[in-house]
Amino acid sequence: MDAFANALIKSGQTTIATLLLEHYRELGMSNTEFLIYLQIKSYNDRGISFPQTETIAKAVGLTDNQIFQELHTMIGKRLMQIDTVQQPGQLARDSYDFTLLYEKLAQYVKKAQTETVTSQVNNDRETIFNQIETEFGRPLSPIELEMISQWLDEDHYQVGVIRLALKEAVLNQVYNLKYMDRILLNWQKKHLTTPEQVQQEREHRQQSQTATSSNRANKGNKKQNHLPDIPIFKIGEKPKK
Repeated sequence: MDAFANALIKSGQTTIATLLLEHYRELGMSNTEFLIYLQIKSYNDRGISFPQTETIAKAVGLTDNQIFQELHTMIGKRLMQIDTVQQPGQLARDSYDFTLLYEKLAQYVKKAQTETVTSQVNNDRETIFNQIETEFGRPLSPIELEMISQWLDEDHYQVGVIRLALKEAVLNQVYNLKYMDRILLNWQKKHLTTPEQVQQEREHRQQSQTATSSNRANKGNKKQNHLPDIPIFKIGEKPKK
């Protein structure tokens, strides 16, 4: 094994969450602060919980005083803290703790997800407004817009379910929201809350109707098969024995 490979293995590896790498600036962390974090983490991964500021300064090309100021700023931003651990029979030991940084990252992700969901809901709302107006062939009134909003915000009907109710209304040529509301309430009573459940119930109903029609047709054929034979002959002719 050559010297480079040997040094590479002995130096170990520093791993970092991709999520943090992508969003550290959104957390209020500067490039310099992030580089200092990486240096500290590399020492933590090697079992050194509190590397000296002189060591960090040399690695990133800053002075010891500059590193001290950067660390102080990071503490003020609640990106890190310094913990003091006292073990029985041992001297107190300090360590860099970045729990606060990951808590901020978790809050950022949660907020981003909430904003994404809110944006999607608003887009769905606008889409269903437009679809109903298109199918009805007229603009919706303020009262109708409020009713649709209640379906989404209070009744929590899925947009796909509202679309199916709209389709049902159009097929029956009934272009008003009250008819759609009755359809939605009927589905809700049957605990049909997703488009898939509504579609399955519809298919089951169609199969039942087809089976009923088929049974009626079979019964009709059986009745015809059991009719008595009526002899047919011309007037004046004797019936054949």
